[in-house]
Amino acid sequence: MFQSSNPHPRSGGQALVDQLLIHGADCAYCVPGESYLEVLDALHNVRDRFTLYNARHEAGAANMAEAYGKLTGKPGICMVTRGPGACHASIGVHIAYQDSTPMILLIGQVDRLSMDREAFQEIDYGQMFGGIAKWVAQINDATRIPEYLARAFRVATSGRPGPVVLALPEDMLTDIVEVMDAPPYTSTLPDASSAAIEEIRSLLTTAQRPLMLVGGSGWSDEACRNITRFAEANGVPVACSFRRQDIVDNNSEVYIGDFGTAGPPQLVSRIKEADVLLVVGARLGEMTTKTYTTVGSPAPQQRLIHIHSDADEIGRVYSPELGLAIAPENFARAVADCQWVDPQRWREWLSSARKDYLDDTKAPAYEGELDMAQALIDVQEVLPTDFIVTLDAGNHTGWGQRFLRYGRPGRQVGSTCGAMGYSVPAAVAASLLFPEKVVLSFVGDGGFMMSGQEIATAVQHGGKPIILLFNNGSYGTIRMHQEREHPERVVGTDLVNPDFTGMARSLGLHAETVTQTEDFKPALERAIAANRPALIELKTDPELISTRTTINTLRNDAHRRNKTSY
Repeated sequence: MFQSSNPHPRSGGQALVDQLLIHGADCAYCVPGESYLEVLDALHNVRDRFTLYNARHEAGAANMAEAYGKLTGKPGICMVTRGPGACHASIGVHIAYQDSTPMILLIGQVDRLSMDREAFQEIDYGQMFGGIAKWVAQINDATRIPEYLARAFRVATSGRPGPVVLALPEDMLTDIVEVMDAPPYTSTLPDASSAAIEEIRSLLTTAQRPLMLVGGSGWSDEACRNITRFAEANGVPVACSFRRQDIVDNNSEVYIGDFGTAGPPQLVSRIKEADVLLVVGARLGEMTTKTYTTVGSPAPQQRLIHIHSDADEIGRVYSPELGLAIAPENFARAVADCQWVDPQRWREWLSSARKDYLDDTKAPAYEGELDMAQALIDVQEVLPTDFIVTLDAGNHTGWGQRFLRYGRPGRQVGSTCGAMGYSVPAAVAASLLFPEKVVLSFVGDGGFMMSGQEIATAVQHGGKPIILLFNNGSYGTIRMHQEREHPERVVGTDLVNPDFTGMARSLGLHAETVTQTEDFKPALERAIAANRPALIELKTDPELISTRTTINTLRNDAHRRNKTSY
């Protein structure tokens, strides 16, 4: 049982750091600022229990904290200074909100007497973050720091997880106060009743063509094993939502692909053909539903069972036949040992969908020098089962999503809101958190130039991520859209890049350039053996603009459309 020590005089900064430790925080990511010097000074006293990672940009620090939240299920802590620092960090808050990731952003603020005067770097954070955070507040009284921090941890982790933003006036942090500590937080997560499970069983067992879709956050390794065991016991085909491919072991016979940017096209037809759709944890957002086309709104053509941690999310777009507020981990635990039907009942339906997935993950014919599909298939055998992949935004991630196999304890960590510059900071955070694991960052040349400097953070603090830098001299995804809509009218998407391997070596990385398929596997093995941060520059052909199409194909299709429209 928690016992608070007797109140003793301490600064607001010290009280705040004490609360972080009480609530189990072991690290934070920051760019230091004068507006929260008292917090920094208090952290100096607890260096044996708390690690402060100083990033090179506030966006990088926020993305590191967000990745920590994804990987641990605990709030990632980010600290930034007022004004520009908070603005830079806002993208990480947006990612955490859309990805349902627990995170706490602590912002130094102007002193209380200077507020509402447009003081130096002053911003109203309630207005700024109100639409992209679960809770935004400012602590004006240092005696309430334990109260605010306890609430921040609870809000960030309860129901649908997400980000919390707390502003800290700099003079509040210097106040000397005597206040009791709060007890360690506990999350509030909706559980599964026996009656709810019976309702799900009753509806699911009527299906002729069931499909289970899993996604969202809140999936521990145990929960992933449990939901896989349930699906295998009943022979239910399972797909994952965008960038949640590690929830179900991709080698399991029940796994049939992901509803993202690189999943098998036939899967879109499968969800339309399904007569009962069991959705666990996923929001049924735009990416997962192909811009809300695969499921009818507001009345789905499938009999929809929607299970989500947040009751407000159920029915937001689609009215389910059965909607239940249950945390994914609690649902998975409740059904782990349930066998409701003979697993052969849906065998033909499952086998056909599984075959589509397996066929789609074979390397398609390609005569270029660097075939990334085959290269990734070749290296799967040298990757440990617990490898971690971080994904940036862009078409280049399609190769990692389509041709690698995932499953816990391995992880796939990517921004589902499509933020460029995410992968490198996320990989740094993953490697600092799990230094014994192989961490691969998939990033394009455009995304790398937004946040690649964070590899210096890895060098400084002992991380060992391996950066796979796809260099095609282009903002490839936008180039693809240009060629599809306005063929041969290329503007704003060409890139002139630096010497990436030279840049990496100057920062202390092992670095190589790969231009041939057969050279990738030994290069990756050398990068792993180097036991330090590494970068492999992959010279890819801009003509092969995604895993499924080429620029010439897009141009020809567009010209045909334009010709027939007249």
